[in-house]
Amino acid sequence: MTFLERLFEEAKIIGIILDDIALKRFEKYYEMLVDYNTRMNLTAITEEQEVIVKHFCDSLYLLTKYHVPNGAKIIDVGTGAGFPGLPLLIARPDLNLTLLDGLNKRLIFLQAVLSETGLCADIVHARAEEGAADKKYREKYDFATSRAVARLNVLCEYCLPYVKKGGTFLAMKGPAAAEELAESQRALEVLGGKTAELQEYKLSDDSTRTIIAIKKERHTPPAYPRHNSKIKKQPL
Repeated sequence: MTFLERLFEEAKIIGIILDDIALKRFEKYYEMLVDYNTRMNLTAITEEQEVIVKHFCDSLYLLTKYHVPNGAKIIDVGTGAGFPGLPLLIARPDLNLTLLDGLNKRLIFLQAVLSETGLCADIVHARAEEGAADKKYREKYDFATSRAVARLNVLCEYCLPYVKKGGTFLAMKGPAAAEELAESQRALEVLGGKTAELQEYKLSDDSTRTIIAIKKERHTPPAYPRHNSKIKKQPL
């Protein structure tokens, strides 16, 4: 099968039907990911089928597990090579997406992908804790997402400050998510979050993934997030 056929079938398995425009955009994204990866460290996964399953479809699972309203404002914190944010935008161009990362060369890559695919997103070059302290971004988003960045108690301090009251932080995790959630209860309490639900699913390669949805019930106190060194040395 061709790349487009494989992607269409894999997305269909998880309940997402990609139109021709989205499929072509994913193909361009894949081509650029492999190309740029020869010059910078974007991903250890470059084989076609693995990228489709472990990057693209894993990211798209968010849209099958949670209702994301039309025009929802989403920030992908520590986006790296663009996961899960960019696949969400390709499948749902109506989304108001912000891609944030502390490494500028990754953002140059993502801006190039956006330009080549004709999509629009805000690109923010900042460390997670710096951006969250900026009034321009603090508590401005319906959803914050993050994938494979840090353990949940640390990740909450990076991400919950971006989420507006009533919004949701969607943390994409592996099979040990329940354990991470158990150690994060103090962080949720301090930062204004409450666990809404935990969704486990399997990719077509039989690997287990989990999405932890944390509802923002209260405003995050102004003292958070702390400096990065303190977050790492003394996690909540």
